[in-house]
Amino acid sequence: MTFEPLPLPDRADYSDDRAAAEAGEFFARMKTRHTVRHFDERPVPHGIIADCVAAAGRAPSGANQQPWHFAAIAAPHLKAEIRKAAEAEEKAFYEGGAGDAWLKALEPIGTDASKPHLERAPWLIVVFAQRWGVADDGARYKHYYVPESVGIATGFLLCALHHAGLSTLTHTPNPMGFLNDLLGRPPQEKPVMIIAVGHPTADATVPRAAKWKKPLDDILSVHA
Repeated sequence: MTFEPLPLPDRADYSDDRAAAEAGEFFARMKTRHTVRHFDERPVPHGIIADCVAAAGRAPSGANQQPWHFAAIAAPHLKAEIRKAAEAEEKAFYEGGAGDAWLKALEPIGTDASKPHLERAPWLIVVFAQRWGVADDGARYKHYYVPESVGIATGFLLCALHHAGLSTLTHTPNPMGFLNDLLGRPPQEKPVMIIAVGHPTADATVPRAAKWKKPLDDILSVHA
């Protein structure tokens, strides 16, 4: 593929007032996003998940190589296998693999090795990072800025799921190589995250500590 400039196909020509209103409304909506560990078994239609993943696929990426794959799982037997394998890794983590400092940092969040949400949530989305590409003739080619690109796409996905009124929980058992075998993904793809997706239960809770966010002055510096 060669370079060919095209006129900008989509343009939001907002006034400053409209832009400020849109930014404020988006911030207000994102303030209502919470990580949830208690999922209702209410089904979520596949089309909603597909649209959210399609939104993630619009993320920018290094050299536009889009080095990601999203495996959406609703099959109960696969969710059970993922939970079993993930809990085995988490058990080792909480029994000494993490180290005292890490475990102390997790105390206010109230997590442990038990991960029932991996079965109860109607969907699990496994995010894979493609470490290299494969041409039609089978030759490998390098992907650039893979962690950064996949991180941006995952952020798009979480925003899209929240915008659709769904709750999520990000989960990163380590190692996660079992997911390649279980889901039939090729060796160039590295699983980096499992996202549980669904509706929260009526009695869902969040840790008080999770409500604390750094103030804007701590995360923004302006050089005008």
